[in-house]
Parts: sequence; C-alpha cells; structure tokens
Amino acid sequence: MSGGVLGLLGLGLRAGHVVIGVDGVRRSLQAGQVRCVVVASDASPRALQKVIRLAEAQGIPLVPGPAADEMGRKLGRPPVMVAGVRDRALADGLGRLSREVPEEE
Repeated sequence: MSGGVLGLLGLGLRAGHVVIGVDGVRRSLQAGQVRCVVVASDASPRALQKVIRLAEAQGIPLVPGPAADEMGRKLGRPPVMVAGVRDRALADGLGRLSREVPEEE
C-alpha cells in the first residue's frame, strides 16, 4: 500500500496539492484547505496531538502511510510525519487506495 500512497503523494506534491509537515498541515487544516491527511506509521506524539486531533475534529479522513523516514525519502524531504492533501480528487484516490489494500502489519 505504501508505494501507491507515496506515488500519489509525490504527484500531488509536484502539482502543489500537498503540504508537508506538522506546522504546514496544521495551518492548512485551520484554513479549511485540507481534504485528507496521510499519517506516518510512526508519527510522533507531537504530530498526533497537533494535527490528528484537529483533523478528526473537522471530519477530515486520515490515511495510514509508511514510516516517516520512508515518506521523507520518497518525497525528497527529511522524515515526514504528516502530509495534507488539498485536492479533492487526490484525497479521494488516497482514500480508495487505503480501503482497497488490507493492512498486513
């Protein structure tokens, strides 16, 4: 699953539809610009507290992602705990992808 999620995130990032990092995602959530949040499997307590609770309170879907190191490496960044998706079609695709592939861990 993580390969598909990362592929879609990479496309969205290049198109300017993805915001990376706890502070950026939080600001975008507060501005009502985020359609879903991809969360690293090893997200820190800070990320969980600052972003996840805000997303849940707004009814924004959470999509499980791979480890932060892998997300960062595939997106050309340092470790990435969370990524916010601003584009509705991309968020819908990520949501479908996360539902289609069963968790194996």
